[in-house]
Amino acid sequence: MTSREIVMASVNHKQPTRIPVDLGATPSSGISAIAYTNLTKYLNMKDSKTYIYDVVQQVAQPEQAILDRFGIDVIDVGRAFNAAPEDWAPTTLATGDTAYYPKWFKPELQPNGAYVARDEFGEIIAKMPQGATFFDQTIFPYLDEYPESYKDIGVAMNKVLWQKLAHSPWDHADELDFWQQLRQKCIHLRNTTDKALMIVCGCNLFEWGTFLRRMDNFLMDIYSEPEEVERLVDALLEGHLATLAKVCEAVGDIVDIIRFGDDLGMDSGPFMSPQQYRTIFKPRHKMLCDYVHKHSQMKTFLHSCGSIYKLMPDLIDAGYDIINPVQTCVVDMQPERLKKEFGKDITFWGGGVDTRNILNRGTMQQVKDEVRRNIEILLPGGGFVFNTVHNIMPDVPPENIVAMFEAIDEYR
Repeated sequence: MTSREIVMASVNHKQPTRIPVDLGATPSSGISAIAYTNLTKYLNMKDSKTYIYDVVQQVAQPEQAILDRFGIDVIDVGRAFNAAPEDWAPTTLATGDTAYYPKWFKPELQPNGAYVARDEFGEIIAKMPQGATFFDQTIFPYLDEYPESYKDIGVAMNKVLWQKLAHSPWDHADELDFWQQLRQKCIHLRNTTDKALMIVCGCNLFEWGTFLRRMDNFLMDIYSEPEEVERLVDALLEGHLATLAKVCEAVGDIVDIIRFGDDLGMDSGPFMSPQQYRTIFKPRHKMLCDYVHKHSQMKTFLHSCGSIYKLMPDLIDAGYDIINPVQTCVVDMQPERLKKEFGKDITFWGGGVDTRNILNRGTMQQVKDEVRRNIEILLPGGGFVFNTVHNIMPDVPPENIVAMFEAIDEYR
C-alpha cells in the first residue's frame, strides 16, 4: 500500500498494513522551528535549512529528507508554494540559530529585543517578546462592541494576525491566478508523491469570535448575548462557505483531507455547555461538513484542543471524519475511553504521545513506552493516524523525537 492508501484506509476505519504517520501536514501537527533545528543538528544534517512556514506559531516545514527519514505519510499542499530559495529570507531564532521566513514576512526588531509585525497601514498586529517563540495577537477589532453591519468584516479579519500572516498556500491567495496555481500544484503533488494530501482551510467559527471580540468577552457573550454571537457566526459562515466553494471546485477531486479548526476545549472540559454548542455552533459546523462531503471527495478534519469528550457525539453528528490533536492529558480524554466509545465513528489524528509532559520531559524509554501504549490502544481496526498531541515544542529534546520514531517503526 502507498502512503496515501494507508492513510485513507485508516481514515475509513480499515486496518492499515502499517501505521500511518503525520509530521507537519498541518500547523497543529508539526514541529517548532527551534525543535526542528535541534533535531537536524542532532541528526548531523549539515545541509538542512529551517523554513518557518507558519510565522505566527514559528512552525517549520519539514524538508523532504526528514519526511523520507521518518516515513511520513501525509503532506500539506501548501509546501508546493514558496518552493524556490528566493522565496525565503534569513532570520534569527531565539536560540541564535539561523532560520528562514517567507520573504513577505518582515518583522521589525525593537530596542527591547521584541519583534513586531505591522499591516500595510503601519499598525502593529502582532508582537513577539524577546526570547519568545511565537507571535501574540495585539488587535481585537470588535473589542468594544459588535458592529451594526458585517459588510466590512473582511477588513476587521485582516487586522487579526491569524489571517493577515497566513501560512502557505493562503499567503498567495491575493494573486489573480491563485486558484489555477493551487489546482496545478496539487495535481503535480499527487502525480509526484504517493503521500496523502492535506489542505488547511480554517473555517473557524468559535475561534474567530475570540479573535474579534477577545476570549473573555466572547465566552460571556455566548451566554449573555447569544443573538449577537449567532449574527457574527452567520456572517463568518457566509464567508467560509464562499471559500469552500472555491476550494472544492479547485482541488476537491485531488486533495484527500481538508483541515478545519475550532478550539472548543480547555483542560477541564469544553468552553461551553454541550447545549450551547448544539444551539450556536453545531448547526453551522454541520453546514461546513455537509458542503465538503457533497461537493468533493475530501474527508473533514477538525483541530480542536482540550477536553472535548462531552462534545464528541455532536462533532461526529455534525459530520467530522477526523479529530485532532486528541489531547490525552486533560480531563475525560483517556485514549482507551475515546477508542471504545467513538473509535468506530471518527478517526483520531494525534494522541500518539503527550507533548506537555512526556515528549519534552520524559526519558527516551518513557517516550517509547507511551508511544507503544497509545498505538496499541488506538490503531486496531483503523481510525488512527499517529501524530503527537499538537506541535513538537521548542523544549523537546531531539533524542526524544528520535526515540518516538524508533517506537513507531516497530509497527511498520
